[in-house]
Parts: sequence; C-alpha cells; structure tokens
Amino acid sequence: MLKIAVLVSGGGTNLQAVLDSIENGVITNAEVRLVVSNKPGAYALERAAGKNIPSAVLIPKEYETRELFGEALIKTLTEAAIDLVVLAGYLVILPENLVRAYSGRMINIHPSLIPAHCGAGYYGLKVHESVLARGNKVTGATVHFVDEGTDSGPIILQKAVEVEEDDTPESLQKRVMEQAEWKILPEAICLIANDRIEIVDNLVKRKKNEGKL
Repeated sequence: MLKIAVLVSGGGTNLQAVLDSIENGVITNAEVRLVVSNKPGAYALERAAGKNIPSAVLIPKEYETRELFGEALIKTLTEAAIDLVVLAGYLVILPENLVRAYSGRMINIHPSLIPAHCGAGYYGLKVHESVLARGNKVTGATVHFVDEGTDSGPIILQKAVEVEEDDTPESLQKRVMEQAEWKILPEAICLIANDRIEIVDNLVKRKKNEGKL
C-alpha cells in the first residue's frame, strides 16, 4: 500500500479528487496518510479532518533557513512513513534537501501543458492569464516528477483542454481542473502505486509488465 502525503496551500480541490478516487476505486493500492500545508487556515486541512487524516502545518518563515524548513518537512514525512509526496497547489519554493530526499518519489500537478506556461512565476491564475494573453486555443494540465528545476521534471501524464472564446482566467482555471487536473493526478498516482512506470534517462516509461498486477 503506497502511503501518500499531499502538500497543499489552499482549498485542496486536487486533494479532494485524490480522496474521491481512492474511495471509488480509480486509485488502487494507495492511501493518503498525511496532509501538509504552509497555511494554518487552508481549507484542505478541513478536508483532511473530515476524513480523519492526520495533518501538519509548517510555515517556511518560521524557520531561520530554507534548509531547516526542509529538514522539518523531511522529519514530518519520515515519521509518517510516506512513500510518495504529491504537490497539489503547494505554493512554496521547495528546499533542495527535500527534493533530494524524495527524488523519484515526489510529483506535482501543473495547470498547463508543460513546457508552455510554466517555470518561475507561473502558478494559479497567472498560468491561465498567460494562456489567454497569448491567444492559445488549447491548454491543459501536466503531472510530472519533481526535480531541482521549476516544472522541469520528467512528465508522467498530460491532458489537453480547449480554450473557449469567452473564457476568463477563472472560467478556464475551473475547466482545466475539472477536465484535466482531477483526472490525470489520480491516474498518475495509480500508475505509481501499482508500479507501472519508471524513470529511464530522465523520461517516464511504462513498464513492460504493466498489465500484470
């Protein structure tokens, strides 16, 4: 059973999608063991409490250095025996020691088709504002492994979403979540939980025995 920690800063809609997918069998062989937020008022913490899932609040500015913040996060994750860290709207620059400690065991959901509209400064509504400003006809979401860069790790899954003529950043954000994020994040977790993928030469490959569970 894959033990998951979900790191989130806000409402936790992707967390809810994961929890629902575990309950309805879309995700198998996995459970959410911990929810971590950098904001004590994050609604995601209430979602965790509603499912009796332990949670923790670690605020970066309360630590003298980013490394000490990373050590605290690592300690929290280790104590919960976490196998996979899922970044689901976690708006924190990750400490390098955390990225190293969970190399190949940390994934992120980003609301665009990487490599478009990603990297430093592209988060939340800013991503969708950029899509509309450039006149893109298609956008979407990407699930990828986390490495030392920003939105640069090996891509696991992507799903496209059409941009409509009357879209606002808010309407586009909602549709990308509903049509892409809430579908491919659970799918990616299930692939990992059932050992169906691996990283080869910095690319995600399906294992040849993926059909044998």
